[in-house]
Amino acid sequence: MNLKAKLLKGRHVRLEPITAALGEELRGAIDCDPEAWEIMSTNGCGEGFSDWWGALLGETERGERIGYAIRRLSDKRVVGTSSFLNIRRIHKGVEIGATFLHPDARSGPVNPESKRLMLAQAFDAGAIRVEFMIDERNARSEAAVLKLGATKEGTLRNHKITWTGHVRDTAVLSICDFDWPAVKARLDFRLDLTFAS
Repeated sequence: MNLKAKLLKGRHVRLEPITAALGEELRGAIDCDPEAWEIMSTNGCGEGFSDWWGALLGETERGERIGYAIRRLSDKRVVGTSSFLNIRRIHKGVEIGATFLHPDARSGPVNPESKRLMLAQAFDAGAIRVEFMIDERNARSEAAVLKLGATKEGTLRNHKITWTGHVRDTAVLSICDFDWPAVKARLDFRLDLTFAS
């Protein structure tokens, strides 16, 4: 698997590889909605943004993560972020996660098209498995990933301790290479039907 950071562009969003220059735009997109951050692994809100941003930059520079800023094309505004995590080149697997969208971008084409672009990038790069690791409390995110066409495989109990000290159970969902053609067709149909411009 040869997964690298690159600009990804769809009809509704452009995913821009994380650079230091995107810091303030990304702060404007994610430094909000403290209640949503309560069930995230780390905190990118308020005083937590600087540490969150430093970790994102550092992990990206070390090649541990491929982070993206999500820019909505209709208004050219950065409205969120998502990343490739746990990149396992030898085993051809990767996680899509650390996704956060501004509240005004949570419905509509932003999330499904962002995931469509990232899934295509991963499978085109040779991935055989893309996984999603979601806090069991985050029903909205789990529903969104299931709607993409992922399969829920189970739950990792006491998997992580979040920034609030909560001991988290993690739902594991995946899309494998043999699932991808049907998932891609379903996503393309959904984007064409619902979000045609």
